[in-house]
Amino acid sequence: MTDDNELTGVLDSVGPRLRALRTERGDTLAELSRTTGISVSTLSRLESGQRRPTLELLLPLARAHRVPLDELVGAPQTGDPRVHARPIVREGRTFVPLTRHLGGLHAYKQVIPGDSHNPAGPGEIEQRTHEGYEWLYVLAGRLRMKLGEHELVLVPGEAAEFDTRVPHGFQSADEHPVEFLAIFGKQGERVHVRAKPAAR
Repeated sequence: MTDDNELTGVLDSVGPRLRALRTERGDTLAELSRTTGISVSTLSRLESGQRRPTLELLLPLARAHRVPLDELVGAPQTGDPRVHARPIVREGRTFVPLTRHLGGLHAYKQVIPGDSHNPAGPGEIEQRTHEGYEWLYVLAGRLRMKLGEHELVLVPGEAAEFDTRVPHGFQSADEHPVEFLAIFGKQGERVHVRAKPAAR
């Protein structure tokens, strides 16, 4: 591939990355326009590939989405493969991103405190649904998982996979924290490893 072709390939990938990042954050074009000062029509043309991205457009977009510029354009790696993860805490749960790219599968480590710290109340599991597919692998502790009408307890070394359109939720199974790895994808191959339901 020539340098010109490589540059064209990088620039052509920016539009889909911008759209994926905006929709992942739940922003509309109008909201992003207000944040960046870039017109809605320009943003729309950037996302559809009808407008070539320039530095003066990409810098405010990178700031608005809180991602490095090289991640926004999908620049090739420069030798250091490490992901410098910044933990995110939501509702007392810690999420550590293990991937940095916008598209494809997202991997992260999650730490859920013991059940006594459950914001929904001890013993309660709040279920949610969304598009996609998820795989889990328990590292430490005991993970209580509710999937539709079924309830499972996963222990270290056990894995589970499920369609996220099915109502699902997680909680520590006891007073100790639970740590697990998760891979989430909007589409992709399914891993054929399942945890058995906990004995009642």
